[in-house]
This record gives sequence, structure tokens and C-alpha cells, in this order.
Amino acid sequence: MLILKHPTLAEFTVKNSRFVAEAIPVDSPDGAREIWHAQKAKYDNGGHIVYAFITGPQGNVMGCSDDGEPSGTAGRPMLAVLKGSGLTNVIVTAARWFGGTKLGTGGLVRAYSDCARLALENAVTCELLPMARFGIVLPYNYYEQAKRLFEAHGFTVLAEEFGAAVTLSGEIKEADESRFKEELSELTCAKCRFI
Repeated sequence: MLILKHPTLAEFTVKNSRFVAEAIPVDSPDGAREIWHAQKAKYDNGGHIVYAFITGPQGNVMGCSDDGEPSGTAGRPMLAVLKGSGLTNVIVTAARWFGGTKLGTGGLVRAYSDCARLALENAVTCELLPMARFGIVLPYNYYEQAKRLFEAHGFTVLAEEFGAAVTLSGEIKEADESRFKEELSELTCAKCRFI
């Protein structure tokens, strides 16, 4: 499965109706709903903010909403495009400003399908790799050396706390976890702990 590296945006017009579509990385259905609410506030268009999302390592958690458009004419067509894209952990939203000419159900299906396609057209993607997330407690005198090891192994620090010792949390590719832990234990003379 692939994931988006960065959000994307596309705009187009169909019979004077303006559409703005965005594809945004997301990691859960709750995150998708939060993004949708943020998009509704961002695009105060007095109309529809349609969305479709796919999440999960196999892309098996999905949802969509027509947000007031006729049933099945907006969210489902966008979800169909997402399913065919090979992407996961992504939400596509589409804001529509009515241009005075009704598009009909077929026109809406085409327009919202195009929204999803155009939002994904220039997307930069990468392979979704299983990640291991854990904490590390280490003495201060090993902190600078450990940071170089983090960089060499691609360990991403998500949080740091400086107390009696340095406590970090982060993530690394699952495939690199055991080797990383071995090297960090060697570097600290087994004075680090993994939590």
C-alpha cells in the first residue's frame, strides 16, 4: 500500500460550479472526521464538503459522506477512485460552490470522481512500511551519541523528556528495530532501557 507524503489540492469548474478538492494524509477514521470538520470551517461555502477516506495497513477501513448531495452521487464515487489508487491513510475532501446550473446525478458523479482523481493526480507517495513505536530511557552522557545513532537508523523521535535521565519516544521501521536496539545497547554499555 502507498501513502501520501504531502497534502495536495486541485480546483476546477463544471457548468459554473466551482470545486476545490484536497487529498490529505490521515491515520484513523477519527482523524478523518477531524479533518472533515476543519475543512467545513475552512470552506464556509454554505454548501457541501464531501469526503471519502481509506485507512489501515491494508486499506480496509473506509468511509464517505455525500454531505447533503443526492445519495450516492458524491462520497461513493470519490471512495471508488481512492480504492483504485492503491493508497491508504488518506482523506479526499471536495468543496462545491453552486454555479446556478444543476449538474444532474450523472454530472455530480463525474464531477466528484474527477475531484478525487485531480487531487491525487500529482500526489507524491511512498510505500507504507510497518513501524515499531517504543520508548527509550538513557543516561545524559550518551544522549549526543544516541542522537547520531537515531539519525543513522532512521529512528524518528516523537517526544523527549529531560528528568533524572533522558526519556524519549519514537518510531522506526519494524525491520530495523532489533538491530537498532542492539546497537543502542552496545553504545550505552547496556545502560539504556526500552519501554
